[in-house]
Amino acid sequence: MSPIAIITGASRQHGIGAAIARELVAAGADVFLTYYHRYDTEVSQFHITPTEMADLVAELQQSGQRVAIMEVDLTQPGAITQLFDQAEAALGAVNILVNNACHSEQGGIDDLTAESLDRHYAMNVRAMMLLCAEFVKRYRAHHLNAQQPGRIINLTSGQGLTPMPNELAYVATKGAVDAFTYSLSEGIAADGITVNAVDPGITDTGWIPLDLKVQFLESAPMGRIGRPEDAARLVGFLASPKAGWITGQIIRSRGGL
Repeated sequence: MSPIAIITGASRQHGIGAAIARELVAAGADVFLTYYHRYDTEVSQFHITPTEMADLVAELQQSGQRVAIMEVDLTQPGAITQLFDQAEAALGAVNILVNNACHSEQGGIDDLTAESLDRHYAMNVRAMMLLCAEFVKRYRAHHLNAQQPGRIINLTSGQGLTPMPNELAYVATKGAVDAFTYSLSEGIAADGITVNAVDPGITDTGWIPLDLKVQFLESAPMGRIGRPEDAARLVGFLASPKAGWITGQIIRSRGGL
């Protein structure tokens, strides 16, 4: 039986979500990917091509594993139940959840508003927590403990390592991801589910201006900055049976940065 994974926020071929999908598919998993083009086009700074998701799916399917996708705004009522319903209908009972989708806007103390805080909270905290809750409920209902190990992997950030004064709403909600990951891990350990978070550090997914990239490289102990596949390899390990004794951890994949 192949593992079955949901990976949220996998809308770009050069993003971390896509790299995670490649890693899990290569390890023999079937994957269900979510994306939300409105965020990609209106909020994020990335250019998304019209065929981005279709091209990614075609690439992943070359492995022989099953791949399905869904466009969904995870902040909307009912979206998470609908997501799991569609994933189960397409692939079967899910035993791996990768919470990669996030909301990120620049904003320091002078830019904070109730609306910007709510946008970050709705995706980075509320949706992430409800995705975990739905995953646990269904994992238990399908009695997967004896068949497939349960894995929840949340993507976090480096807010606890260096100040990020121009991303206050983002770092506050990512701090909540860390706290939630740690406490949830104990609450569901007896169910055979591990819960960990991965901090990918500075990762070149196409967002870094040349002048800023030069600054990062000058301070990089290993002479380079992160690539999407660096974080994906760590997620792949945490999703595997080999990581069954690791839970409640915030693991840094930062190359010393």
